[in-house]
Amino acid sequence: MKKHVCFTVKGKVHGVGFRFSCMEAAYRYKVTGYVKNKSDGSVYIEAEGEEENLEEFADWCRKGPVWSRILNVVEEEGTMKNYESFEIVR
Repeated sequence: MKKHVCFTVKGKVHGVGFRFSCMEAAYRYKVTGYVKNKSDGSVYIEAEGEEENLEEFADWCRKGPVWSRILNVVEEEGTMKNYESFEIVR
């Protein structure tokens, strides 16, 4: 079953290629939605996909790319928006 999850990722996530790596992970796990940097230093992600794919994507979010240092990931279920791709929002 498809679902929609919002992630807020805190830690060292700006300037480490997080958004680009996140987009690659989204393609790998067949997840749609978007990722963007927030002014408070965190990263916000909206992701949609099959439950098991989202679980693998969430695991990736908890680790991040090699140069990042993830301190906290908050997950909240949301309303499906039927995204067709995964994009970096500036």
